[in-house]
Amino acid sequence: MKCQKCSKPATFHITDIVEKGKHREYHFCDEHARQHLTAPEETPESAPMGELAKKLASGSSASVSFREASPADKQVCPVCQITFLEFRKSGRLGCPYDYEVFRDELMPLLESIHGETRHSGKVPRRAPRNTQQQTTLIQLRNELKRAVAAEDYEEAARLRDRIKSIEQEQGR
Repeated sequence: MKCQKCSKPATFHITDIVEKGKHREYHFCDEHARQHLTAPEETPESAPMGELAKKLASGSSASVSFREASPADKQVCPVCQITFLEFRKSGRLGCPYDYEVFRDELMPLLESIHGETRHSGKVPRRAPRNTQQQTTLIQLRNELKRAVAAEDYEEAARLRDRIKSIEQEQGR
């Protein structure tokens, strides 16, 4: 997620309570979060600045934790070994399988960022239509490499022909 005032990544997510039951959410980078928290309140009854806001505004190097570690933060992808906490820090997933592993946490995030959870735009012409066939092709190509390395040319020819037939079936 990006800062609401610039293009830097948002590292602070602030919720201001406006009235009972109503709130405003802000997503800022470090610099704009400091500005927001040190700016005078819009309401006439300006409340004293909280301890967290004081630490942030003073640029304190003390580690400030905005939320406690949740059980989801400790979830680990069995394929690439990335944790959800690492994803939250970097903003990047480790492999395509992460979308399944972290599905419950990613769906609300994707909805809030994009407004949708399904792709509805253009798709490259060369994109695989069937992921199962694509997985099979990858496995066959790996087996082909192994067969060639082992100098098993009959097996390599059989695998090559099978790969060609799947590619023709896909319309390549």
